[in-house]
Amino acid sequence: MSNKAAVLVAGSWGTALASVLADKDMEVALWTRNVVQQEEINTKHRNERFLPGVDLSPRLAATTDLEAAVRGAKAVVMVTPSSAAREVARALKPFWHEDMLVVHATKGFEIESMKRISTVIAEELGCDEGRIVVLSGPSHAEEVVNRCPTTVVVASQIAAQAELAQDLFMNPYFRVYTNRDMVGVELAGALKNIIALGAGMSDGLGYGDNAKAALLTRGLAEITRVGVEMGANPLTFAGLAGIGDLVVTATSRHSRNWRAGFMLGEGKPLETVLSQMGMVVEGIRTTKAAHAISEKYQVQMPIAAQLYHVLFEGLDPRTAVEALMGRDRKTEMEVMSLETWEQWHT
Repeated sequence: MSNKAAVLVAGSWGTALASVLADKDMEVALWTRNVVQQEEINTKHRNERFLPGVDLSPRLAATTDLEAAVRGAKAVVMVTPSSAAREVARALKPFWHEDMLVVHATKGFEIESMKRISTVIAEELGCDEGRIVVLSGPSHAEEVVNRCPTTVVVASQIAAQAELAQDLFMNPYFRVYTNRDMVGVELAGALKNIIALGAGMSDGLGYGDNAKAALLTRGLAEITRVGVEMGANPLTFAGLAGIGDLVVTATSRHSRNWRAGFMLGEGKPLETVLSQMGMVVEGIRTTKAAHAISEKYQVQMPIAAQLYHVLFEGLDPRTAVEALMGRDRKTEMEVMSLETWEQWHT
């Protein structure tokens, strides 16, 4: 059996996952469109733009040739920005075959269609969505590439596919659990980026720990509410892909979403924030998708709604906080509709 895996593309998380695979003595091809980045990885074993100061395994070889990257690979790991997922999946199609495991670790939606990334990939490959595996959980690339203990979850509608992904990645510092709730794992990974933006914004405004704790807690309720209405298991949001990923993304300076929110809270305009970040901030795109999803499913997402007003309608962040604090009285347990509750308890 082949001992090769291909990782698409060479951002921070893609490079970190490629390093995990290289540490399992696998031949790893890391695909990039950037010739300069390819040369840097292959000759200096560095990816300075995304993971400065980190020495990469010599088993990790970069290439700009997609066909060469995936040829002979038993697994392909897609770690593209959400905006590029369909394009890359379409390019992969001529080289994909039924025996090739496809794992994606992109936390976002296709904005135009509001589709999950696994759906997008399956459409382009022409396969059942159950063939795709989602990898998610609390995992900063900067820590994974330095072999800090990390635990993630892989999910697929087909248990055997998730188990293949578990075996592919699991090593002494990278522990992998399986989950059958693909929808929940994928939604949790995408939607928590919105709450992380809000947490950074709260810190940028100087609102302290009380405000951030409330934001994370009510944010989790908001994510769960929309998730179960879309068919997810509510217990998934209490796991690694849910509260685990939410905590790590909303409380760490490693998090792009937290950093972007912090700068917005300091009063910097969105254009300036994106320019200074220099990398994709998935939470900004996801906020736009969540706004549309909230309307489609008629589910209240007050935090996402206020962030949408801040990001795309110019609302002052302090005014957004005042709007959240001034909402009508609610019961804390109001997470899902009675119909959905009965669905999960019968």
